[in-house]
Amino acid sequence: MSLITLIDFPPLGDGRGSLVALESHQSIPFDIKRVYYIFGTQKGVSRGFHAHKQLKQVAVCVTGACRMVLDNGQQRESVWLDSATKGILIEDMVWREIHDFTDDCVLLVLASEHYDEADYIRDYEEFLKQ
Repeated sequence: MSLITLIDFPPLGDGRGSLVALESHQSIPFDIKRVYYIFGTQKGVSRGFHAHKQLKQVAVCVTGACRMVLDNGQQRESVWLDSATKGILIEDMVWREIHDFTDDCVLLVLASEHYDEADYIRDYEEFLKQ
């Protein structure tokens, strides 16, 4: 079974441009309690390197591209996020790494819970023991 669950967000729009709507329990499979975005990541820098005990997320590259690596301790998969109409569902207890950011990358993340440092697992060896 693949760790990669991509979500297609149908664009709405007309000759003036496009719009993508992200809604709890519609296009996003959980209540959205927190939204943040990552931008300005310098070339060669990778991010993530953690898992969450309970938090679920959907990540969308609204501009530019980056490569997401997901790992459940038994399998490791990679996918490019390079479209504002494609998101990736990241379940709880999945290690995530983000690599190869383009200069213009803006990665939007929708989270099922508010920020809670106690929910993070930041050490890969500790993650494997869970």
